[in-house]
Amino acid sequence: MNIFRKQPHRISRVRYLYSRAGFGATPAELEKASRKSLRKTVRQFFKDSEGITDLRVIEPDDFESKKQLKGMVRDGQLDREMLQERIRQNAEKVRELNLQWLDRMAAGQGALREKMALFWHGHFACQTQARNLVFLQQYVNTLRQHALGNFGDLLMAISKGPSMLQFLNNQQNRKNAPNENFAREVMELFTLGRGNYTEHDIKEAARAFTGWQFTPEGQFVFRERAHDEGEKTIFGKTGTFKGEDVMAMLLENRQTARFITAKIYRYFVADGPVNAPEIQKRVDGLADQFYKSNYNIAELMETIFTADWFYDAVNTGAHIKSPVELLAGLRHTLGVQFDQPEPQVFVQRTLGQLLFYPPNVAGWPGGKNWIDSSSLLFRMQLPDYVLKAADVKVRSKDEGDVNTQLLARKGNAKFRTTINWTDFEQAFSKTSDIELTDAIAITLLPFPLRSDQRILLENQLKPNQTRSERIHILTAALMSLPEYQLT
Repeated sequence: MNIFRKQPHRISRVRYLYSRAGFGATPAELEKASRKSLRKTVRQFFKDSEGITDLRVIEPDDFESKKQLKGMVRDGQLDREMLQERIRQNAEKVRELNLQWLDRMAAGQGALREKMALFWHGHFACQTQARNLVFLQQYVNTLRQHALGNFGDLLMAISKGPSMLQFLNNQQNRKNAPNENFAREVMELFTLGRGNYTEHDIKEAARAFTGWQFTPEGQFVFRERAHDEGEKTIFGKTGTFKGEDVMAMLLENRQTARFITAKIYRYFVADGPVNAPEIQKRVDGLADQFYKSNYNIAELMETIFTADWFYDAVNTGAHIKSPVELLAGLRHTLGVQFDQPEPQVFVQRTLGQLLFYPPNVAGWPGGKNWIDSSSLLFRMQLPDYVLKAADVKVRSKDEGDVNTQLLARKGNAKFRTTINWTDFEQAFSKTSDIELTDAIAITLLPFPLRSDQRILLENQLKPNQTRSERIHILTAALMSLPEYQLT
């Protein structure tokens, strides 16, 4: 039976789920999943994401110690050549970590965990200063380990990680000289959201976080001598609070549950504000569940993915793929492997989402911000670059960061790839030539083809082409449509 023709509505719903909960699906995955109930498919997503293997490009004990830095000093002067070489080596390792994570996203197995970790990467946005690889590796693996667990555990693990403590200057937060940066961002961006705290709360919380530091090896340490032991008044409560007490207060506040839930809703359901009465009521209900479950992330996500409203037509095509989602999805759907690593980093930079380099502590704004005149053109041409090895004549965005420039310093004129066309074609073995265009379209696009689009696509086909050639041409053409940028 040609399921792409017999059950297009079911295929569309499954494609939508795979694109939101993961990074898309192969035609074979869609066909298999469409034969099961939606609830069983959702549960399979969670089952497939139970296990986790850490990303690793450096051993955890291979840290950037003072001894190593001293080795770069000659005659009392820092050896600039040695420093530049160390920066170059670090940039290559950061690129390797980037591509390891992208490989996990594109693999399909455990896609929900990786998708959630990508969301948390934007929420707990962080750049490791000086590109300390141990800290960066620890940061991304913490995101992945806790991605579907308890939000309180994730909040604490990330906040006590060396990357965040360093990035938000808490290593310099000491009694008699408090630094408010860490306390402010924890409230504004990680838990409550802007406007749900006072400046006094921040000042007092900063005092509570004094002493939260880390060792050169990246281990969290509480330094009592640096901690302000005096009384603080935070959210109307007075006591000799420490950082853990502040975190407990934030989690006790229902506004944290609502702030996180609203952000998850915008990311996984529909871009844009959540203040419409119906949506606000829905988000409030989800937030209430999230709070009562003690911030169980997996339980919240399962409720979303199994809700009838999640599949409403108004949500279909309402999300613009981020650059990483676009690249990982294209790779997964067609089993694409790049012969060289540089093009994948080049794509991320050009489209404005380079893993481990968020623009600031607020992360990537997402939504319509992904699209501008230059990035849209590159997005539309990407299938030709990947599938046809067309010449790349676009330059990546210059972020002015020497590390990112080194990370993607080799812009190739062509993307050389290997594509698993065999499996992709096999999924359409029972599809007639007349049905082929629509059958491929339903696996790739959020909307049915319009008649004018179908004519335009089929005009690219020639009578003497083999069936494989027809599938290749149609697939590249469909991926070049604006609708492919949406889920």
